[in-house]
Amino acid sequence: MKHQTEYRAPDTVARLVAAIAKTVRQPWTLMEICGGQTHAIVRAGLDRLLPAEVTLVHGPGCPVCVTPVEIIDQAIALAGRPGVTLCSFGDMLRVPGSASDLLRARAAGGDVRAVYSPLDALALAQREPQRQVVFFAVGFETTAPAVAAAVRQAAALAITNFSLLCAQVRVPPAMSAILAAPDCRIQGFLAAGHVCAVMGLSEYPPLAARFRVPVVVTGFEPVDILAGVLGCLRQLEAGEARVENAYDRVVQPAGNPAALALLAQVYQPVARRWRGLGQLPDSGLGLRPAYAGFDAATRFDLGTPAVVDSGECRAGEVLQGRLRPDRCPAFASRCTPERPLGAPMVSSEGACAAYYRYRVDAA
Repeated sequence: MKHQTEYRAPDTVARLVAAIAKTVRQPWTLMEICGGQTHAIVRAGLDRLLPAEVTLVHGPGCPVCVTPVEIIDQAIALAGRPGVTLCSFGDMLRVPGSASDLLRARAAGGDVRAVYSPLDALALAQREPQRQVVFFAVGFETTAPAVAAAVRQAAALAITNFSLLCAQVRVPPAMSAILAAPDCRIQGFLAAGHVCAVMGLSEYPPLAARFRVPVVVTGFEPVDILAGVLGCLRQLEAGEARVENAYDRVVQPAGNPAALALLAQVYQPVARRWRGLGQLPDSGLGLRPAYAGFDAATRFDLGTPAVVDSGECRAGEVLQGRLRPDRCPAFASRCTPERPLGAPMVSSEGACAAYYRYRVDAA
């Protein structure tokens, strides 16, 4: 409990807010790149404590949210195939595809099961060898080591009825795509502490140098986030652009060597489409040739999915930081957690869900 109360202490928050107000001399726009940070910011009202010169915008920090509609449609189609069990983390079940979602696919007779870990899906494949078990692999670099461990174990045990529908993505290429946009207004990044705990810091200095933006690795408590904001603003006001680790109690510069070795063994970078950002080179994790037999897209001959327009949902603009969730015309009216138009309203890390939960429900 010490490290919860310590990093939520109101007096420390007040000192950091005062230091930010003293530091800032001109308008700056910062983006946090993690949905967990977005929820912490909105829950604690940190954005409302900051001086008017500081604008926080929310980026593509939710892996559920950036999964494109057509991949969700593939998961729904797999769930409806005879002899197939589709396993997924629970927050994917209510994310809309083009015409349905995984919960409705289960109600229609599909075998869809929520699991806590890819190893749960692997254990299910061992218990039910007569069925093909597909794990819907969604996540950033944070969850990828656990999925890689499941694949490596399946290979070691020669389990042939287990596979992945791969939708895993890498954060730095998305940051690069946002910064490269001609009308980009992002001047500094709060990087995701949990991603950096796995991957380390090595991919960020080239970004900071190329785009002349500070990148501050930040945790998830109010004090963590405000310390990250302060670090970013001090660099901006001084004309600096470097990588700073404000979460060194968790993040080491070299990351987690065991996790990195596992990722390098099982995965390779591949191009992947992101909702709102389009096709980004090297932004996905795909199985290496030695493990290609565990790729559900190949095993079930899914082919290349056609790009699907998400219709009324403006999730793409939200994920790029171009639209604040509560300024979407459908927010809290035609789009609610009970009847979401898109993933950011239903995911536990979605920006729209954060604004609905802490700004609408709390009102």
